[in-house]
Amino acid sequence: MNYDEKISRAAVLGAAGKMGSGILLLTAAEMTDVSLKPENKNKVFSLFAIDISEGALQGLRKYLKTQLLKIAEKKAVALRQLYRDRPELIENEDIIRQYVDDAMGMIHFSTRIESAYNAQVVFEAAVEDVDLKVDLIRKIKDNSDTTPWFLTNTSSIPISELNEKADLDGNIVGFHFYNPPAVQRILEFVAPDGCNPELLNFSLKLAKNMKKVVVQPGDFAGFIGNGFLMRDILHGIAQAEKLATEMGFPQAVYVINRISNEFLVRPMGVFQLMDYVGIDVCQKIMLVMADRLNRPDLHSRLIDKLISLGVKGGQYADGSQKPGILKYEKGKPTEVFDPERNAYVSIDGFRNECDAYIGKLPESHKPWKLVIRLPEKDNVLDSYFGELSKMDSKGARLAIDYMQSAKGIGQQLVDSGIAKKAEDVNTVMKTGFYHAYGIINEYV
Repeated sequence: MNYDEKISRAAVLGAAGKMGSGILLLTAAEMTDVSLKPENKNKVFSLFAIDISEGALQGLRKYLKTQLLKIAEKKAVALRQLYRDRPELIENEDIIRQYVDDAMGMIHFSTRIESAYNAQVVFEAAVEDVDLKVDLIRKIKDNSDTTPWFLTNTSSIPISELNEKADLDGNIVGFHFYNPPAVQRILEFVAPDGCNPELLNFSLKLAKNMKKVVVQPGDFAGFIGNGFLMRDILHGIAQAEKLATEMGFPQAVYVINRISNEFLVRPMGVFQLMDYVGIDVCQKIMLVMADRLNRPDLHSRLIDKLISLGVKGGQYADGSQKPGILKYEKGKPTEVFDPERNAYVSIDGFRNECDAYIGKLPESHKPWKLVIRLPEKDNVLDSYFGELSKMDSKGARLAIDYMQSAKGIGQQLVDSGIAKKAEDVNTVMKTGFYHAYGIINEYV
């Protein structure tokens, strides 16, 4: 069965979720493009959007129409060629509307997993729970008339484990999109030992058609992205806890967050990133990694404490940030949660004191938003980190220590086979995390 035939019947599990909705959008666009080929005009294409929430599926319809419209507008010229046998479609507006209608017409919304039983390709984007994933996958496999291929969006569970527990005979790959899938270009592609070579070729072609930058990590819990992020978060927590012996805990969180943001020229500080991912999600990922990698040190008592107090972070439906270890106003941190008081503390009450403790930024410093767009970015960063390494302020020393830790984490991923080469780690950092630079062999 060729690529076009295989993708003609697909399903997305968890389709209305944060990740699933983006995966569904990308798949719908690719399926529509394939269906518009002259040789496929009379063939039936079906995409099943499956989620447990009927209300969420209703909202998903609106999201898809809006986003498909944007996709169609960007490729109106190409669509005119694809619809050249439709003389009634005269204006670009007519063609764009027809594309959206064609795409939406392929999608079938359902709360029943039975809808996926006839799918040939199944994207799994359920929550990060191995038992749930295995149960869903097995139900589809055991009730299918075909041999479905599974592309799982897991960000931490080894693919070989899912393959073995669901008895898939190599018909599964890791297809880990970053959030949001429709925007993020990076994709971690994990092929376990014994992977079906036809599935391997299909998946790589699909990733290329979706215009993804593919990195292929080893099949280890956490892969490259979470393998780095969870260890980086643990380092940030350890630094804050150590610093809290000199100052209050909220002050220490503020300091380390600012160091890992401004001083390291990152898009956000480590505690902001932990909130963005979701503190509860981080806990689940660390549990998976600690167990599968036999690394009990991949654990945080602070995270356990925060969750026990109901502090979880994450995002609201509109994408805005929920309160986590930091509380936000218009996207900017304004308060820090103090577990001892079980209350948030205003940053304004200690900002000046902490900034004085940190010291000034190097004179050559430029904010991440500016640096990331500079054509001479490498020269600017080289000059900046050179200046930073010569400074003796507390902020500079904390920043260099943090840089060295990040570099060590990256090298550890390579040495352990999680990343196949340093370039892969740097690609994930720059493309997936939007860092302005890689963490291995760059600047420090």
